[in-house]
Amino acid sequence: MARHRLPLPALLAAALVWAASAQAFDTQAASAYVLDHTTGTVLLQKDATRPIPPASMSKLMTLNMLFEALDDGRVSLETEFSVSARASAMGGSTMFLREGERVAVKDLIPGIVVNSGNDACVVVAEGLAGTEEGFARLMNDRATALGMHNSTFANASGWPHPNQRMSVEDLAFLSSRLIREFPEYYGYFAQEEFLFDGRAPANKNNRNPLLGVGIGVDGLKTGHTQEAGYGLAASARQGDRRVVFVISGLPDAQSRAQEGERIVNWAFRQFSKKKLADAGRELARAPVWMGEKRQVTLVTDGVVEVLVPSTVRGELQAEVRFNGPIEAPIDKGQKLGELVISLPDLDDVHVPLVASEAIAKGGFTTRLRTAAQALYARYVVPALTGG
Repeated sequence: MARHRLPLPALLAAALVWAASAQAFDTQAASAYVLDHTTGTVLLQKDATRPIPPASMSKLMTLNMLFEALDDGRVSLETEFSVSARASAMGGSTMFLREGERVAVKDLIPGIVVNSGNDACVVVAEGLAGTEEGFARLMNDRATALGMHNSTFANASGWPHPNQRMSVEDLAFLSSRLIREFPEYYGYFAQEEFLFDGRAPANKNNRNPLLGVGIGVDGLKTGHTQEAGYGLAASARQGDRRVVFVISGLPDAQSRAQEGERIVNWAFRQFSKKKLADAGRELARAPVWMGEKRQVTLVTDGVVEVLVPSTVRGELQAEVRFNGPIEAPIDKGQKLGELVISLPDLDDVHVPLVASEAIAKGGFTTRLRTAAQALYARYVVPALTGG
């Protein structure tokens, strides 16, 4: 693979300077994962891949299954599910559903989100799969298909069970998916109160402690059991950025609320989004093998925006990578390489680079010339000046 390293200011013909490295965040949560949803940048990982008891945060997977059923038309918001004896007998947080009654999906969703209804989760599970055990198998299959390899489910509610496990990384991925794939239903997560048929007014308030405190939090789900401690899967939006984070293993509800707010403030104040290049910006020229032209221009496929620490003084480094020479024919827009941007305290950013034009395969004379060049010439990555 050909590589050419250059400082980012030379690449962009502009100096990009920030002030001292972003302070590392030290969380008291046993497990934590913070993701900049807008750019896909992971800001913090702490014990992020270990499967842990998710408590009611696993209800997000039940909601994902329900939203997918709504999305593909298997059910509608007006669809009614019957409440079984098993559902009505559920303990813990409930909607106080009664055996034999029928409840619409549009009421079950806030019953799960706001009331954290274990009974509502069982109603949804049985309504979609016949039994909660069958629904758990579907949850496991779907988790695997989505790439959530550190999650297993034994029930729909998060009721304590040795096989009910999720990593905070998987929970953050799932939270981000719910925001991205189901915007028409995401508003339920910001709902602060829900009272079904006048029942259990003491349980009407959303348990998310950060809703309505003025920091942009608009979801998603709390969790608590004796084994799991206190946890929170949350998202906040400020300006054109959104952050998703999951914390777990906190000792009490107050520390969960305080730690969540600290994370939101840190994520938005210690990092900022920067535009580095427009779509179609030329970044390199690669040699072409057996083509009508000897070189192909590599350009950015879209606008290049990265999240950078709001501190760090000095130049960021970037490297163009591609396998060359590139054999013709080449299609316009074909991915041929990538720009790798190194960021202090963060993972490298990989930006796809594509062909700026189509290049056809050359004729007989071209093939003879190219073959001769292959015998007597060495391939050298051309210098990149930017500008």
